[in-house]
Amino acid sequence: MGMRQKIQLLAIIWLTVCLALPARGQGVSLVDAVRVKGPLTFCNEPMPLDIPQVRERFEKAMMLALNDRAQVLLWIKRAPRYFPLIEKTLKADRMPDDLKYLSVAESALRAHAGSVKGAMGFWQLMPETARKYGLRVDPYIDERRNLRISTPAVMRYLQDLHKKFASWTLAAAAYNMGEEGLKAEILEQNTRDYYHLYLPLETQLFIFRVVAIKLILSDPRHFGFDVHQEDLYQPLKFDPVEIDCFQETPLRILAQAAGTYFKTVKDLNPQIRGYYLRPGHYRLDLPPGSGSGFKSRFKELISHYQAKKEASVYVVRQGDSLSEIAERFEVPLASLLIWNRIGLDHPIHPGDRLVIYPGKPAP
Repeated sequence: MGMRQKIQLLAIIWLTVCLALPARGQGVSLVDAVRVKGPLTFCNEPMPLDIPQVRERFEKAMMLALNDRAQVLLWIKRAPRYFPLIEKTLKADRMPDDLKYLSVAESALRAHAGSVKGAMGFWQLMPETARKYGLRVDPYIDERRNLRISTPAVMRYLQDLHKKFASWTLAAAAYNMGEEGLKAEILEQNTRDYYHLYLPLETQLFIFRVVAIKLILSDPRHFGFDVHQEDLYQPLKFDPVEIDCFQETPLRILAQAAGTYFKTVKDLNPQIRGYYLRPGHYRLDLPPGSGSGFKSRFKELISHYQAKKEASVYVVRQGDSLSEIAERFEVPLASLLIWNRIGLDHPIHPGDRLVIYPGKPAP
């Protein structure tokens, strides 16, 4: 056996031993973690662990989840930041509390989580589904990324799925794979029992993954995560404000009016794409304390911005290119593109007007 093979074998043995041992602090080994006797439920609907194939899928979901301990720790830390809002919505709509765990299974509670198929946000909604339930999804605003805005829409969607399938388990499966696909499988296989349906592999494991997340987050210490209150991420605090933009408005102006950073505005309002707000009415979240007097500061800053913008117009000349213009004015080419909302391949012609805030006057 060569040296590389020996190292690989030792690594496998080490990993196997680590997975079988309890984690630091209180907790159970990976082997013990899957020895759940039950009963287990999802939204008060029983999971038949007495069926060997069902137990095998559940154990697989538990082991896969606990194998990525860093990811589980992030679930635990993020949950106190986002769950209160979801729980409040579920309670108001008289829906099962277990549905909050779908957000963890879908996105690990990440605003910008995306899939190759086009799903986005905390709840991984597809664009057409999001728009159907009243969310704005376009090149400038993507409300799937905002938990406060997207959660009520998701609850309406899940309620509709529950009405169609008369089961929260099937509703969650339809949420994961698409309702038309699930309808077709139920019709073809002549059963409405999720645990006996042959579905796409991801969907076959989905409910088990959600229940595994539920068990872990309901008792992290039992699974070896000795997390203290000070370790948890606290709910976001903000001042809601409403503004009317009568022209394209740079987010840096909003940040300046709020006395904060561009990044803070983006983090509190993940639905905003890019560097500008298009003309329209907006409800935004700003740092605590910044709401008082915001509108007057914003109005003044916008007036100054408009005056500066009008004085910073460059008329394109014959032979100009974007890179040459940026070099002449000693500004980054990327800044020139941002200021004018254009791409690098955007053609320019003599007489075009570009906004430039120069590092020094052009010759």
